[in-house]
Amino acid sequence: METTREQTFAKPGYNIHTIETEKYKTNTVIVKMRAPLEKETVTMRALLPHVLQSGTENAPSAAAFRTRLDELYGALFFSDSTKKGNEHVLTFTMEAANEKYLHGEDSLFDQALTLLADVLFHPYVKEGVFSDKTVQQEKRNMEQRIRSIYDDKTRYASLKLVEEMYGDDPYALPAGGLLNEVPSIDAASLYAYYKKALAEDIIDIFVIGDVKSSEVVEKIQAHLPFENRTAVSVKTEPGAGPKEVREIREEQDINQGKLNIGCRTPITYSDPQFVAMQVANGVFGAFSHSKLFVNVREKESLAYYAASRLDSHKGFVTMLAGIDQKNYEKTVRIMKEQLDEMKNGRISDLEMTQTKALLKNQLQESADTARGMVEVLYHNIASGTNRPIHQWLEEIDAVTKEQAAAAAATITMDTVYFLAGKEEA
Repeated sequence: METTREQTFAKPGYNIHTIETEKYKTNTVIVKMRAPLEKETVTMRALLPHVLQSGTENAPSAAAFRTRLDELYGALFFSDSTKKGNEHVLTFTMEAANEKYLHGEDSLFDQALTLLADVLFHPYVKEGVFSDKTVQQEKRNMEQRIRSIYDDKTRYASLKLVEEMYGDDPYALPAGGLLNEVPSIDAASLYAYYKKALAEDIIDIFVIGDVKSSEVVEKIQAHLPFENRTAVSVKTEPGAGPKEVREIREEQDINQGKLNIGCRTPITYSDPQFVAMQVANGVFGAFSHSKLFVNVREKESLAYYAASRLDSHKGFVTMLAGIDQKNYEKTVRIMKEQLDEMKNGRISDLEMTQTKALLKNQLQESADTARGMVEVLYHNIASGTNRPIHQWLEEIDAVTKEQAAAAAATITMDTVYFLAGKEEA
């Protein structure tokens, strides 16, 4: 049986996490950089990974960079920006074949680390700042990405609800940046921000593969010289809701209305009740056997989709449905009724059994990939919690109906946002 050994090595200003496992034929290195979500920096920060991977000192164009990856037996590199509660996380991932499985190749891991280090520490610069041409190109790409959200009405409605519900709370900011902030970014301001992020972000480096931790830590320190840094962390608070539920309606030229109801709970990932909340959300709306899907879509045929989502780092629960405008009142009423059913503990044995099986399956599937395993670990790191996968699985099994109902009872409705089609004349 494959054994997996996890270790953490605290270095001045950053942490290295090694996961020794024979499960994969690849070695994966993931660098996660975390900083507070702020209006002044969110757009520069979202732009940064795209500029960094579009050229380095040694591979000064996107094409040259791709060639370098191909030369490393088709290594993979990608980056993205997401949010964890009120923090903005940049992720840089390098995945290369394990040289143990390649004849006559003994330095592939070092070469992959060199390329990753080039992205982070030796980007392509002109006259001491990023290349203006590169920055302008990536700004245009970013504007297209942000505008494309407007065309995807399901995503648009989700973002709009968060914006309306959280107002001045940093959580209202989209991880992908703000359209009106893009024009003011230039090569010099972005380069200055890049230096600041290297100096101040909270940094966690993960290495996953059939490796020896002691050797890997030495190599990471040699290739990725993050200095002793003064990182700034943020405590994410769920925040208080309004005295009464707000209703917001927006009209656009669309066929299918998008109903998104935002709710709050004080239970977040670090809370002892978190797993009970996860089970409650599963019974309520996360799966096709859940109450929202069965009652709104299957029984009443009111919606094209009906579900609930939980953001475990913010205590944000969304109920969502795609509906015809005429079904708005009835759908809102049935969704509220289903939440009340949860709070009153009207949960069947079958709902509990199915939910637990699917939650455990999701968790085990995540742990089957290197990237998924890191995401599971990073929940713990970002929230200062220790919930190893085996313990998490056991906790899911142990949740009772009463505990799920008690978790659901903490959910309060905050904002009803409805993106409606324009009335036909």
